Amino acid sequence: MLVASAVCPCPPLLVPEVAAGAAPELDAARAACTDALGVLAAARPDLLVVVGTAGQGEHGPYPQGTRGTFRGFGVDLDVRLGPAGPSVPERELPTSLAVAAWLLERTGWADAPIEGLGVPDTLEPEQCAATGRELAGRAGRVALLVMGDGSACRTLKAPGYLDERAAPFDAEIARALAAADAAALRALDPGLARELKAAGRAPWQILAGAAEHTGLTGSLLYEDAPYGVGYLVATWS
Repeated sequence: MLVASAVCPCPPLLVPEVAAGAAPELDAARAACTDALGVLAAARPDLLVVVGTAGQGEHGPYPQGTRGTFRGFGVDLDVRLGPAGPSVPERELPTSLAVAAWLLERTGWADAPIEGLGVPDTLEPEQCAATGRELAGRAGRVALLVMGDGSACRTLKAPGYLDERAAPFDAEIARALAAADAAALRALDPGLARELKAAGRAPWQILAGAAEHTGLTGSLLYEDAPYGVGYLVATWS
């Protein structure tokens, strides 16, 4: 059963070494992520599952101990998803899960075993819900760390340029996360999310499936779009 969830953004810029001189711009987001992980730890889960979007060839499960790297962003920095296991997985973490691994290392997570799951951003809502229900049944007390960004079209300089639909889209996500409104997340339009380059749509809908019939309450810890991309931090517990 799902007992807690944290929703965090997953831009590589969240890692100060990647952001370099621009690092202070996301200090508030990092602090909110730390607080969100504290809520997960307080729930005393038996298992933590980290969910994030992944590219072609990166889909599927990632066992505890899987390594990730930010060398592709010009930084000599490696991370690992929890402590090393008896064998070293061959695949590296996709970027969204590497950012999650960095957050978990930063906060010294040692509260439960960790698994990762990379999903395509094209995963249909029904499949997302089914995936969420399956994850929630993986242990007696399951926590989710859900990695995903909002629209990338909030300003003229945003990666997707300015789209007037972006701000209302992100505002509805923020409202749904604050209210732990799983039905609203399930109702997100995949086509609109794709047009607005909102990479968090599938992970959020997985959360919605996992949270069915749990009665969790939500709290929105952070909402901003410093680079024209919607970043949100929230907890359900």
